[in-house]
Amino acid sequence: MPQNPAPQLAWYLVHTKPRQEAKALLNLTQQGYTCYLPLISVEKLRRGKAQQVSEALFPRYLFIHLDSSEGGRSWAPIRSTLGVSTLVQFGGQPAKVDDALIEQLRTHEAALPAATLFAPGETVRITEGPFTGLNAVYQCSDAEQRSLVLLELLHKQVKLRIDTARLGKSA
Repeated sequence: MPQNPAPQLAWYLVHTKPRQEAKALLNLTQQGYTCYLPLISVEKLRRGKAQQVSEALFPRYLFIHLDSSEGGRSWAPIRSTLGVSTLVQFGGQPAKVDDALIEQLRTHEAALPAATLFAPGETVRITEGPFTGLNAVYQCSDAEQRSLVLLELLHKQVKLRIDTARLGKSA
């Protein structure tokens, strides 16, 4: 009587449809697949207020744990899953992802703080550009590498959008 070989599990990369990482994750999980979608907490402006939201660390990608042996599942059900665009392939073969990389991502994801560089109301110093050296009051980040600050000019507070990289901690 032939014995079934032990499954050879490996991680693979799934390319999802735009902004459908969560949908693909849900549908693949409901089909019994083990998946991983690394998330990062970012601050975004919603209706003029800064909110912390979770976004995919790698937009349009998630990882799936599959049996890589010949006796494993077919790739067709994965490709036809709602939210999935395709499996990432190199030379016609699905791209394997090292287990150590997945573990490293999980470790770093758990350790990432949900904090921002600056707290709302904090005094910051502009380090580059025409307002170099001036202090401003940090309001929020728009999650697009820019921040909203209040700058006092001519005894009036003016809202200014500036690259976050041009801001530093005030002394």
